[in-house]
Amino acid sequence: MQKADLIKQTYFSFVQKQEQKKKCYHNNKANKLFEQDRAFHQWYRFVLSFPPHLVQEYMERFSSKKEDILLDPFCGTGTTLVEAKIHNIPCVGVESNKMAFFASNVKCDWEIDADQFIADSKRIAEISEKKIRFNKKLRILPKDQMELLLKYSISPIPLHKTLILLETINESKTRLTNHQRLAFATATVQYASNLHFGPEVGVSKIKKQDSDVIDDWFSTIQMFARDLKGLRNKKKFQVSDIILGDSRNLADSLENYYGRISIVFTSPPYPNEKDYTRTTRLESVLLGFLQNKNELREMKQTLLRSNSRNIYKHDNDDNFIIHHSEVIKLAETIEAKRIAMGKTSGFEKMYHKVVRQYFGGMARHLESLKPFLKKGAMLGYVVGDQASFLQVYIPTGKILADIAVCLGYKLVSINLFRKRFATATKMNMNEEVVVLQWNG
Repeated sequence: MQKADLIKQTYFSFVQKQEQKKKCYHNNKANKLFEQDRAFHQWYRFVLSFPPHLVQEYMERFSSKKEDILLDPFCGTGTTLVEAKIHNIPCVGVESNKMAFFASNVKCDWEIDADQFIADSKRIAEISEKKIRFNKKLRILPKDQMELLLKYSISPIPLHKTLILLETINESKTRLTNHQRLAFATATVQYASNLHFGPEVGVSKIKKQDSDVIDDWFSTIQMFARDLKGLRNKKKFQVSDIILGDSRNLADSLENYYGRISIVFTSPPYPNEKDYTRTTRLESVLLGFLQNKNELREMKQTLLRSNSRNIYKHDNDDNFIIHHSEVIKLAETIEAKRIAMGKTSGFEKMYHKVVRQYFGGMARHLESLKPFLKKGAMLGYVVGDQASFLQVYIPTGKILADIAVCLGYKLVSINLFRKRFATATKMNMNEEVVVLQWNG
């Protein structure tokens, strides 16, 4: 190749990469929390949450109204539920992660007085400051709880202060306590911990040896209060019903909603080798939602199987896709590639099982959902294509749509939400909204 041609080729390669970065930047903006949407959503949020404006778009597309009941069966930290409440649409959510379930409930509870909230929280802050001054011996978590945390996720002094603050909050036991506890979770993760999210949860190299735990918590309280004050003199909002349950078996959760659901909008976990319980681990342990490894295992067993850390011997969701050839072929391709590459670790041997159990779990979910849907109900599932398992491409949206059609749903469309550049695989992945209709 001539030198001029090589320079030209290198230049065009550079330009293509720059254009790709620009596209990814714009696509990443599509997933951002807009400033005008921050109220209530900012109280507590998964780093991988989909944005409120996407919910707004599909509520409009589905012509949602006050007579409808909107369901989010994988409600996470309540993005869909908060938007439904803002637009005065009755809503119900189902969630298995105890921390996310707690957060959704608090984020949809606007029936507290903002001024009283600030005054009571100021009292708690003052009591906590005094306790910190007089308690010189560092407090620690019990061994079973400490073993659940990512190592060095919080340093000894910030942990000591957070435990004193939490003790004072819990002693209060008022109508405001849950909101104060959620503010505690948010402030601890954002300001006191050594955690970082990108989007995987990890521990920063530089550890915080100390932190203004009380001031940061009270600042978070004030943020909550500003959002609540913004509701003054406004209409009475619909009540949200949020249920702790397994979305693969909705009969146990939605017994009061037979034939009543008009709209479903949700984003289930993707088959992406991310352990969603790690994202909420620190606050789940501190708030007492997880006391030991047995409790963690029990909670994981109620989750959709989306990663190799929550596959269990007794799992049988794959029974729901035994006749779905594309899923079976995909799992066999992943296993064949693992063998060819000589990959022998325990979690790598689970990859093909994750694919079977994940799509089987989604089939089980869609089947269990049918009795609760009104005729003509519209459904939107936000899902992302993946190549997490040995870089074998998984067209999540397409497969989910095929499964839904086999179960009697009508496929309306598969709409591109954004393209996400995966650094691990150097591939652009589609995130899509699979739109379905149930006609009975």
